[in-house]
Amino acid sequence: MLDLVGSTLEMNKSLSDYTLVLRPEENGTFVAHVPAIPGCHAWGQTPEEAQKALPDVFEMIQAEYQEAGKKLR
Repeated sequence: MLDLVGSTLEMNKSLSDYTLVLRPEENGTFVAHVPAIPGCHAWGQTPEEAQKALPDVFEMIQAEYQEAGKKLR
């Protein structure tokens, strides 16, 4: 029997598992963020640039959670 509770597989959520919010900023740039994950946000000159930068931020946060033995919710 294979027990996956607490395994790396359980901790590896994908960015597509979360709600992504894109919004314009007052300075004309855009921010993409994941409300469920504190600090998971990225900026860009266009909505596409902000959204394109978000996976790198997500991966860094995911690695930090894994190193700390925490799970992304």
